[in-house]
Amino acid sequence: QVQLVESGGGLVQPGGSLRLSCAASGFTLDDYAIGWFRQAPGKEREGVSCISSSDGSTYYADSVKGRFTISRDNAKNTVYLQMNSLKPEDPAVYYCATAAVGCLAAQEYPGVGGYEYWGQGTQVTVYS
Repeated sequence: QVQLVESGGGLVQPGGSLRLSCAASGFTLDDYAIGWFRQAPGKEREGVSCISSSDGSTYYADSVKGRFTISRDNAKNTVYLQMNSLKPEDPAVYYCATAAVGCLAAQEYPGVGGYEYWGQGTQVTVYS
């Protein structure tokens, strides 16, 4: 059974850090590009970052560039999102998802149509 499980969310003050994990089971994670998304209440789901399967290329939304770092550990079948300098606008439920077509090609699909499997999400809250 294909499954993605996110973890690592929590409460943090502005300027703090969290590391999210996306653990895969039932398939080999390194066969897929992996994207991180977030969705705040009342807002659409937005792409945050993506890491390719072929060469490990990484992509970031402008809003998180320089603060977030995506990485993958294929031996552990896990992708990480290191989030530093968290801001009040970062709180959301964060999701990971697979993209068999790759990071760049997945962007060509309407909405999140380029992503096949999703985790259940992990909540990130920034409070002051």
